[in-house]
Amino acid sequence: MNLKILLTKPLQQESIPKWIIITLLIVALLGFIDATYLTIEHFQNNIPPCTTDGCEKVLTSSYSEVIGIPVALLGSIYYFTILVLLIAYFDSKKEILLRLTMLLTPLGFLASLYFFILQAAVINAFCQYCLVSAVTSTVLFVFSMYSFAKYRE
Repeated sequence: MNLKILLTKPLQQESIPKWIIITLLIVALLGFIDATYLTIEHFQNNIPPCTTDGCEKVLTSSYSEVIGIPVALLGSIYYFTILVLLIAYFDSKKEILLRLTMLLTPLGFLASLYFFILQAAVINAFCQYCLVSAVTSTVLFVFSMYSFAKYRE
């Protein structure tokens, strides 16, 4: 997919089914709740209850922070940004807001892919909350790229 086309070719906003936008909103909200919960737990020095035995190992690893910032906080900011853009789009119907939302989703997907690979290949443990974030960012990415591919003029 050519990035220049994605950035410049208008979306057929009226053609994008409302359920796609609502799905993006719901999934972003779930991602925000998940990441914010992990952020709160991080700052309270708690390990959340986990059905896998890898949460503590993942959440206390050296990869759980980037330059001293919890990865979960970065996730919260990402999902919050997606939420704000989608709500602003619903309010204004300005295409740029929807386009920005959809262009941000590859960043979340790539970050989640990176952290999934770290869990699988380096840390050798999985955190269920991190996996929820990986799924939500993947769903946001897939729905966004589908919409870009199908609903450009």
